[in-house]
Amino acid sequence: MSEKAKKQDRRTRYTRQTIKDTFLELLKQKSFTKITVTEICKNAEINRGTFYLHYYDIHDVLTDIFDDMTQDMLTTVDHLFCPNKKSCSYPFCQKIQMESQYRALFLDDTIAPILLEKIAENTKEGYVTWLMSHSLLTFEQAESVFYFQMNGCLSINRLMLRNHCNDWKQIQTVIDKFIKAGLESFLIHDQREENASDNFCSKISPTVTASSTLR
Repeated sequence: MSEKAKKQDRRTRYTRQTIKDTFLELLKQKSFTKITVTEICKNAEINRGTFYLHYYDIHDVLTDIFDDMTQDMLTTVDHLFCPNKKSCSYPFCQKIQMESQYRALFLDDTIAPILLEKIAENTKEGYVTWLMSHSLLTFEQAESVFYFQMNGCLSINRLMLRNHCNDWKQIQTVIDKFIKAGLESFLIHDQREENASDNFCSKISPTVTASSTLR
């Protein structure tokens, strides 16, 4: 890549990041439905032409932010059963703790369900497939467990964010134990299952954790 191309690439990344950061800052002040392209451009100090050079609309910005958030996350099975937690990507809730700029996404009534569907889109197939292959649950039953868990964790994390709770690690531990015990009650405990814990992290590609889903 030429020096000119590298400079343009850096400029593109910088501009896109500025737009995303500006959007997230505005989201702390108002709901998603009230944020406009004009307002983003004004706060980011760019013109509308620059915005549309990089994004189709505000939903496109939101999609890019979702992709940033979910690219290195765990599945529930990885997070709960990986024998060596240090070798696994850190869970999604930890990312939210470390990168607080994302928290406003979970408090917005319009964005939260969209985010939930995005996470489901990335994780449901692996979760349901794994659960069905290690239990006697049907597809409908495994899918129901998945969505029950996802929606429950979203509600818990939104509640904690609204109440400014600071003891998430303790609550996460309780929730993890509850979910793990529930999953284990369905698992088939044969030789395959005894060896499964060593293969959880390698069998299911890293996407997004659902157990610690959203804090």
